[in-house]
Amino acid sequence: METSELLKKVRKIEIKTKNLSNHIFSGEYHSTFKGRGMSFSEVREYQYGDDVRNIDWNVTARYNTPYIKVYEEERELTVMLLIDVSESSFFGTVNQMKNELITEISAVLSFSATNNNDKVGVIFFTDKIEKFIPPKKGKSHILRIIRELLNFEASQSKTSIDVALRYFSNVMKKRTIAFLISDFMDEGYSKSLDLVSRKHDLIGIHVSDPREESLPNVGLIRVKDAESGQVMWLDTSSKSVRNNYAKHFIENKDRCKTAFLKGGSDLINVTTDVHRKPYVRELMNFFKRRGG
Repeated sequence: METSELLKKVRKIEIKTKNLSNHIFSGEYHSTFKGRGMSFSEVREYQYGDDVRNIDWNVTARYNTPYIKVYEEERELTVMLLIDVSESSFFGTVNQMKNELITEISAVLSFSATNNNDKVGVIFFTDKIEKFIPPKKGKSHILRIIRELLNFEASQSKTSIDVALRYFSNVMKKRTIAFLISDFMDEGYSKSLDLVSRKHDLIGIHVSDPREESLPNVGLIRVKDAESGQVMWLDTSSKSVRNNYAKHFIENKDRCKTAFLKGGSDLINVTTDVHRKPYVRELMNFFKRRGG
């Protein structure tokens, strides 16, 4: 993509998503992902003037001298975006491609986080880790993330959510808010999802397109699997073909839902058909539900 064209697209995304973050999501985000205020740091011997309410009676009894609990102010939160950049995300039949919707959602979340003075980092993944951008603060950092999203070219085409979650677990040692954004066209990730959910606040965002849910009756068509490259002919006039196609989508969606429920994590469903089901509404409902 030419530099001038890329900058125009970045600016367009910035204007749209920053306005959403400022006017719609800022309060909801803050309510949903509040810091825990003060966190326990250590115990030390009691000194004159210390608040007696902070005395640690267990330690005091053990050493027969007064000890108090010391608290420190909790630092800002860290938000990580785990973004699927496999070939299946470059598909769309309604208002936009899935990867374009992923870019918008990622930008909205990033601006909401930076408005709350939180750090934002990104992991781009296919069936391997394509790129890791460490968490940082600031508008320039968010704009870099948007530029990468718009112009990134993955080296692989397939998807492995298990690889993404395991890498995330290894590089992020402290508790993090993580948004896993994907079409979840994958299997075998429930164990790693469960492990990540125990330590981090994991939220899945399932992105789909209406044409993945059902096939129209248009006769014989030639289709290609974006990730495997396999080409086949489908007779869409066959009711059983259309039913099996829809069944496959539902099974995959249910498998994803079950994995997140088992891990105790939230899952948000969004679609490229933004007129039928706006992603803004879905995010707002999530924030309000969690904030409440």
